Amino acid sequence: MAALVPAGLGWARCGRHEEVRASGSHRRSSRRRARAVTRPHHEKAPRSNGALERDGILMASVTEGAAIQIDRIAAETVRVPIVGTSPLIVHNFSEKSKRQMLDAQQGRKKLKEVRDPRSEYTAALYRISDPNGDRFGFPVTAFKAATIGAARFYDKSVSMTSLRQFIFMRGILSEADPQQLVEIVGEPRMREDVVRLGGPSRSADLRYRPEFPTWSAVLEVTFVTSSISRQSVLSLIDAGGLGIGVGEWRPEKRGEFGTYAVDASREIEVLS
Repeated sequence: MAALVPAGLGWARCGRHEEVRASGSHRRSSRRRARAVTRPHHEKAPRSNGALERDGILMASVTEGAAIQIDRIAAETVRVPIVGTSPLIVHNFSEKSKRQMLDAQQGRKKLKEVRDPRSEYTAALYRISDPNGDRFGFPVTAFKAATIGAARFYDKSVSMTSLRQFIFMRGILSEADPQQLVEIVGEPRMREDVVRLGGPSRSADLRYRPEFPTWSAVLEVTFVTSSISRQSVLSLIDAGGLGIGVGEWRPEKRGEFGTYAVDASREIEVLS
């Protein structure tokens, strides 16, 4: 007994155990034509400007023969004068300390030496070589870290990750030190401090380090003007000097040294 299937479904009259496709070749050619003009469900037809929309996202397209135009990042470089609001304590890692560390790692026997406080003091200074006489400096990375760290004083819209990409500082490279230094204007003096060493014993020891009672410096700062304004950069430098600081015993390390502020009595020089 034959069963009757609606012709709209594309099937002809057939027997109980076999089915015969009606107009098969005609329907296959129709499907091929449909595939040629049909796009995936997530991909819409091109817009009038040639862009293609996929999953709700407008995909950019480039007209044949047209060049991609990318504008340069707008940046400004300024020289910002700062003045210390508390003494700056400096502690450079001396060559002697590096040698002792290397000897310990290589298993060499440490010979006891007579301690020379004056030599420890002079070795702890950061120096900028100059034909007219060495000048004093401090790592520029410390001032940048203080400026970026000032983001903590503002709301979450000011992130340290973004500021690292928007603000750059440049120092002086010389043969006296492999890192970039900011020149410190001031006269150092030797100070003696009792410190606690690390380890279980927590034994006491003496440290002889340079201190600048009064000091000033000039920071060369480059920032992306499309992302942050000049006034915002100055505010961050000021806040970093107030709450973060640089050097030993700074506010960030529960101290009260190494603080500074933007010097309002001097002009800010725009380099570019």
